[in-house]
Amino acid sequence: MSSYPLTRLRRTRATAWSRALHREVLVTPADLIWPLFVTEGQGVEDPIASLPGVSRWSVDGIVARAKEAVALGIPCLALFPNTQPDRRSENGEEALNPDNLMCRAIRAIKDACGDDIGVLTDVALDPYTSHGQDGLIDNAGYVLNDATVEVLVGQSLNQAAAGADVIAPSDMMDGRIGAIREALEDAGHANVQIMSYAAKYASAFYGPFRDAVGSSGLLKGNKKTYQMDPGNAEEALREVEMDLTEGADSVMVKPGLPYLDIAVRVKQAFGVPVFAYQVSGEYAMIEAAVAVGAADRDAMVLETLLAFKRAGCSGVLTYHAAHAARLMGA
Repeated sequence: MSSYPLTRLRRTRATAWSRALHREVLVTPADLIWPLFVTEGQGVEDPIASLPGVSRWSVDGIVARAKEAVALGIPCLALFPNTQPDRRSENGEEALNPDNLMCRAIRAIKDACGDDIGVLTDVALDPYTSHGQDGLIDNAGYVLNDATVEVLVGQSLNQAAAGADVIAPSDMMDGRIGAIREALEDAGHANVQIMSYAAKYASAFYGPFRDAVGSSGLLKGNKKTYQMDPGNAEEALREVEMDLTEGADSVMVKPGLPYLDIAVRVKQAFGVPVFAYQVSGEYAMIEAAVAVGAADRDAMVLETLLAFKRAGCSGVLTYHAAHAARLMGA
């Protein structure tokens, strides 16, 4: 490269048309996955206090959001159930109920929208257990790996039978991807994708999400024996490699912005589709800044999404998905 003044890097920034022409990374609605919370009832919109602007929706409301997403060009929804307390149990049996809240929502979306939109479903037991952990526990409260995997396989098959397009195990049990993939193949669900929460950290950013699914007040202990230590990066690469070897089609890094370095390293190491989850705490921080006049919501939302794409992510799960898609279409 020649030196200044033969090279002036500001030349291409002087006008809007030139900045657009030279922009290296773009975000479109097709890069977004919209997480939605499902609750019981009819005609229910239940605002979540810790996630201003986000609500739990009854199944009919979820269908309306699915149609909205199609109109906005958002290709996929991610569903999370707010299971009623009387349906929670020590072993999370409701996860296997073919008529549970998640399965009813999947079927309703598919009946209304068909293949116009994808449905990604969370596979973990924390929405169904009375103790709030992602798996089965022993008498000491330790989450049992292999016994939990057996239930996760059943949960995955249940969701696939209801019409789920992408199974997304968020539990962080060892070996669950291989077990789920084998079961899906054996059951004739060869085209059901697996997006593995491969690098999911034991993060302080999940609080509002636990409020949304009703597990925060139930959680006994913490999740540090299965979710990753925030200080570890090399371990994330081992987790990703294991899940890819077992049959994951794509992998996820969670949380998002605080772990962009992990997303970059995963993309560089494996060259596979990498997704990031801009989690509830990240969303709440943006909204809190906006509420006190410290930030411009539109600019901050678009800039953070751009950061994920610049880091190599194929897409982003974000509660701002609909808002961002409207901005992009403006």
